[in-house]
Order: sequence, then C-alpha cells, then structure tokens
Amino acid sequence: MATKKNTNEEVVLNDYESVIIFTPVLSDEQLKDALAKYRNMIIENGGEMVHEENWGLTKLAYPINKKTTGFYHIYEYKANNSFVSKFELAFRRDERIMRFLSTSLDKHAVIYNQRKRNGEFNQSKKDKQQEGK
Repeated sequence: MATKKNTNEEVVLNDYESVIIFTPVLSDEQLKDALAKYRNMIIENGGEMVHEENWGLTKLAYPINKKTTGFYHIYEYKANNSFVSKFELAFRRDERIMRFLSTSLDKHAVIYNQRKRNGEFNQSKKDKQQEGK
C-alpha cells in the first residue's frame, strides 16, 4: 500500500489488477485507442501504473456474445478505493469490452507479480545451477 500526499491530506493508494477482454472484431488501431483511454484514466485520477501486459487474441473457455476469442489485457496499478468503481463503470459502458475483472492485491500478490515480471519462476534447473556457481 502506497501513500501519496496532497498538501495536508494523505491519500492512500491500494494495489489493484484489472483483466479486460476486448471483442475480437476490433482493429489494431481501435484496440490501441481503447488501451490508451484506460491507461490515461488511471493516471488522470491520481493513480500510478505499475505494469501493463497484453496477452493478445486468445481463445475463450466458453462463448461470450457468440464470440469464441477475445483480446486479453491486464493493468496492474495503484489507486484510491473510489476510483475502482468509476473504472468498472467505464468498462460496463464500453461496448468494446466483453468481460472484465478487477481485484485488490494484497502484499503477497504484489511481491509475486514483481518476482514473476523479473523472471524468477520460469528458469530451468540448469539456469539456476549456473547462477549459483
């Protein structure tokens, strides 16, 4: 949990992660515009982007609105509590989004995500042995 100070007020920023599935009918340009819109929304509302990951076009486990694929995108960010409800309201109003899920991250999840980004989990045994020498 991070804190951001404004004059005499202390604003608490919590860690969140939002996974968004965009409709597969979007062009590359439309998808980039949508991603930039939500990235800017986080920053404009006093949040901080921690990490952003694009999984690309992926097959869905079950059809959503008669579509079997979707563009997956993950935002990891820090924001205040009231922002997440505004963020999700924007998702609900956007026809380009088929599904979304926002979760609050505890300190263990934040550490896990950081280690995952650093590549600590995908090393083979040989790589680990070479680092130890």
